[in-house]
Amino acid sequence: MPENRPEDDLVVVNHLRKSYGTTVAVEDVSLTVRAGEIFGILGPNGAGKTTTVESIAGLRTPDAGTVRVAGLDPRKRRTEITSLVGVQLQASELPERIKAHEALELYASFYPNPADPAELLERLGLTKVRNTAFAKLSGGQKQRLSIALALVGNPKIAILDELTTGLDPQARRGTWELVKQIRDSGVTIILVTHFMEEAEYLCDRLAIIDAGRVVALDTPAGLVEAASSGQRITFRVAGELDDAILKGLPAVTSVHHDGDRVVVTGNDDLLVAVVTELAGRGLAPVDLHTEQTTLDDAFLALAGRNFEGAER
Repeated sequence: MPENRPEDDLVVVNHLRKSYGTTVAVEDVSLTVRAGEIFGILGPNGAGKTTTVESIAGLRTPDAGTVRVAGLDPRKRRTEITSLVGVQLQASELPERIKAHEALELYASFYPNPADPAELLERLGLTKVRNTAFAKLSGGQKQRLSIALALVGNPKIAILDELTTGLDPQARRGTWELVKQIRDSGVTIILVTHFMEEAEYLCDRLAIIDAGRVVALDTPAGLVEAASSGQRITFRVAGELDDAILKGLPAVTSVHHDGDRVVVTGNDDLLVAVVTELAGRGLAPVDLHTEQTTLDDAFLALAGRNFEGAER
């Protein structure tokens, strides 16, 4: 991404806080979303992701902090925000018998300058099921219809919340390509997800939220680099190997065992140093694998917990 200018910030959130009774959903969230990017909000269930984007869309009133969308306060400029922001929520549902084209035409009637429902159906690959009842659509078709409903008002920003949950791998990949096409058409996207692969593939930048706070904000590559602890190799060895031999190598930082496998971490010279040392002692590493730090590793290092729990 090129260097950011203040005028590029389409969404600005500062010190957002939101509670439900005694439960604090969002403690302190600050972030900016730049025009033209896919901005990801990543975190475990219950981290406060959905509450954050609902506050951006004007669906929730924060207890403290500020939200500005294209310079507007969603709490005070609800009508303008409705036209600017299209939302696909995690728990969106429609009447079972409503047909795909009927749902789009109904939503189009809510906006002063809507997109053409027929063109949206074509664009999202739904023309063949335009007369199909919502209840009979496949999971992927329902998600595509949900995206169409978010886009029918010709928004500048589309909020997509847990877009591909429950989809099979093929439908998920197809949806990812659709999201890229939407961004390329000029719509800024805020993507809420807990899928690492999805975040890494789609997002220009990511905010990791945990326990209601932003714990990191960077590009996917930047987050991985910040969490990187160098290389890691794993292997088995036929013969006796004293761990002290490997620990004595300058490139090695740690040695431990996972069952019958030796796990060695170190700097970028690790692989050559270990293989050379083993060869010099007449030992051959078997089933050797090299591993680099991933976004999963970065998330675990930054958020420190898994995805269990309920979304707030």
